[in-house]
Amino acid sequence: MTSVEQFPTPQVVVPATAEVGEGPVFDARTGRLAWVDITQGWIHQTDLSTLATESAHLDTMVGAAVPRKSGPGFAVAISEGLGVLVDDELQLLDPCLPEPHLRCNDAKCDSRGRLWAGTNHLEFVAGAGALRRWDGESPSEVVASGFTLPNGLGWSPDDRTMYLVDSFEHQLLSADFDAETGEVGEFSVLCMLEGGYPDGLAVDADGNIWVAIWDGWEVRRISPAGELTGVIKMPVAQPSSCAIAEDGTLYITSATAGIDPDALAKQPDAGSIFTVSIGVAGVPVSAFRG
Repeated sequence: MTSVEQFPTPQVVVPATAEVGEGPVFDARTGRLAWVDITQGWIHQTDLSTLATESAHLDTMVGAAVPRKSGPGFAVAISEGLGVLVDDELQLLDPCLPEPHLRCNDAKCDSRGRLWAGTNHLEFVAGAGALRRWDGESPSEVVASGFTLPNGLGWSPDDRTMYLVDSFEHQLLSADFDAETGEVGEFSVLCMLEGGYPDGLAVDADGNIWVAIWDGWEVRRISPAGELTGVIKMPVAQPSSCAIAEDGTLYITSATAGIDPDALAKQPDAGSIFTVSIGVAGVPVSAFRG
């Protein structure tokens, strides 16, 4: 039986009260940590040396904001589709979700700068979720479907495997991946993650997948074979996503959504960003090429 490593309790690094803090990503242009509050429409940029945060507000849900490589601002995954935010001005370049009952959820770029975004029904209808791929030049396209809440995304260190969470199905999925063409194979279940809902994830340089467990009070380390090998006990019920810095620090977002006042009083740091050292760097997350 694989031994399960227990990590220290994470500490607050960015005090906040985000309703649904999500999508932490390091911006190589500024050294800041970008992250969002999905349901409130906020895109935040936190300077980790001063902890000063700049924020931009969108009048829509924002699933993710990803730094751009060839231009200023961010690529954004929002309720209506995909676009860019430059100088606080939103341009909806790919209005792929005109249906009011759909929205974009988590999104992340592969090593070639293509943006992958999960989409879902607002009522989390089973089978209504999809995974889209966008290169910033042509319209995005659906590359996989049949999910309920497609969520955390990542790639193995050798770039040959793609990972995807389907939160309401409690599944961590994997598929063969071709980085050159952007083609992904059929997703299959790598492991089931019960005791909460698997949410956002990050992959480390050793190939382990770190998954935030919403309503589970923890972040779990899963081996490439799908085995539980490590647990981080959280001081908040709803850790939502994570990112790994070059120095081996894990940054963990969290949420206050749906927590009643009495329960929230027992976890006053809910909605903040936490850190803990995990001793290994993350697989670099690329900027958007568009």
